[in-house]
Amino acid sequence: ATADIGDIGAGFANIAVKQNVTQPYKTSYWEEVPEWAKDKDGHWMLAYTGTIAFIVDKDKVPEKDIPRSWEQLKNSKLKVSPGEVGTAAQASSAVLAAAYALGGDENNIEPAIKYFANLAKEGRVSVVQPNIQNLERGEIEVGLIWDFNGLSYRDTIDKERYEVLIPSDGSLISGYTTIINKWAKNPNAAKLTREYIFSDEGQINLAKGNARPIRKIELPKEIKEKMIPDEQYKNVRAIGNQEDWDKTSKNLGRVWQEEVLANRK
Repeated sequence: ATADIGDIGAGFANIAVKQNVTQPYKTSYWEEVPEWAKDKDGHWMLAYTGTIAFIVDKDKVPEKDIPRSWEQLKNSKLKVSPGEVGTAAQASSAVLAAAYALGGDENNIEPAIKYFANLAKEGRVSVVQPNIQNLERGEIEVGLIWDFNGLSYRDTIDKERYEVLIPSDGSLISGYTTIINKWAKNPNAAKLTREYIFSDEGQINLAKGNARPIRKIELPKEIKEKMIPDEQYKNVRAIGNQEDWDKTSKNLGRVWQEEVLANRK
């Protein structure tokens, strides 16, 4: 063992279990974690979530033109920056988020591909990465990113300059999980670490860094005011079948190149 405990994306959790490199531990907060966010035996349980959000530069987009849904984004003249689809998990997740909003799923991302292809034909798909440097330079109008990244970028650069929002017609919610090494040298320390992460104190600590806690707890007012309002998450959806998405996402880079970027003006 090189480490007792690790933090990984939800998409890798079942892979780790299948490869038999984890050991289970259900914390005392087990019942408060949604079914979609945990392994039935306790090999993994998401401590915090990420939801695909829009980050909008208000220096470039007037308040009245800020898109609050995928539909409004389509009907605008704004350029969107999804990132490296097929390579970066965040960017690929943004495509699935759009698919969910448009009636697709892990097996059918065609609605999202058509959506972005049409934007590309209009010259509205930017290949500029939605990272903090490009946002600060004013090279992004609308970026597609995890909510916690968007909030961190906003708070780091200028809280008044950016709006971070969850598209009202649907998005993808996923998250990150601890996994305890099957061969951990200090397994009880790893279990205590997981216990702390899911405690009120641990969940509040995550929220301080803009990660949305998995448990429904009362956050301090100064932290809650920084977060995206709860009501914006009413139409978010977790991945229904991770294996199906794994298969789809393997070909996503090629599909994106051939059907979206090839149409880009």
